Amino acid sequence: MPSVTHAGIGPPTGPLAEPVIDPFGRAITYLRVSVTDRCDLRCVYCMAEDMSFLPRAEILSLEEIERLAAVFIRLGVRKLRITGGEPLVRRNVISLFAGLGTYLGRGLDELTLTTNGTQLARHAAALADVGVRRVNVSLDTLDPDRFARITRWGRLDTVLEGLRAARAAGLAVKINTVALRGENEDEIPDILAWCGEQGFDLSLIETMPMGDIDASRADQYLPLSVVRASLRQRFTLTETDYRTGGPSRYFTVRETDRRVGFITPMTHNFCASCNRVRLTVTGTLFMCLGQDDSADLRRVLRGGADDAALEQAVRAAIARKPKGHEFFIDRARNAPSVRRHMSLTGG
Repeated sequence: MPSVTHAGIGPPTGPLAEPVIDPFGRAITYLRVSVTDRCDLRCVYCMAEDMSFLPRAEILSLEEIERLAAVFIRLGVRKLRITGGEPLVRRNVISLFAGLGTYLGRGLDELTLTTNGTQLARHAAALADVGVRRVNVSLDTLDPDRFARITRWGRLDTVLEGLRAARAAGLAVKINTVALRGENEDEIPDILAWCGEQGFDLSLIETMPMGDIDASRADQYLPLSVVRASLRQRFTLTETDYRTGGPSRYFTVRETDRRVGFITPMTHNFCASCNRVRLTVTGTLFMCLGQDDSADLRRVLRGGADDAALEQAVRAAIARKPKGHEFFIDRARNAPSVRRHMSLTGG
């Protein structure tokens, strides 16, 4: 394994805590961490083309991110997903994965990431070396021209190269596809068939009204109930109790022997079983993707707090976790339900 330096905080040595329970009896076992708000693509449902990104002073260092992640692991988080923006554009981010990888089997069950795949060819082997076993790759089309249009300037062949590298490194791959009316809805059955050929699972996602994007979400929105009905005309879908810790409702596809998941924040609220909180690159903890209540952990961290004070701040925040999100499509004003972009929140 190549030598990788990291913060060296070290895994917990004492007994593991039971997960923190929110006001609605849900155990919080899953943390999603954004390590950057920056991305090398500008997907039409995610970002405006002319984005302004955070100044360096506002973002957490990799060492600060690792320290906060360690606090969550001590408080019962068992799954950690690194997100962005595009996490692999963060300089030296593999050192963070190396540090977090030391917690695997010592409190942490899984370390994974969501990526757009553009940097995966360079990093797949290193990710596998430090303990990552599974990645989610965002891919909304297999047509090069359509890919360039959806991402505004991306190259499909770069992502496909990254997927080949991930498979060569032994990483399990799940493709994340956002269903977009009038853009890729005709292609979704072919994407599902292609995933079967490649040995990938697929998660389909409804577009979410987060951030201003220079487009109409009412025009983009495609209910996955419509997509599932279309897929059943070509494939045999059987519901399964398979779960990865996230909100996907999975079906097995008899014709490919793979799985397809449906993430439906708009048509089928999945909040009743929510086990997740999200930490942004600024150290802001969001207890719900679809609401604005948050806790400023950067202020606590940079104020000289010890680990006990950080744990207390996290517990106090989770005690305010709401019952569910408040996503809706405002067709009259074309305004997002939540002003912050997904790239800031952390996927």
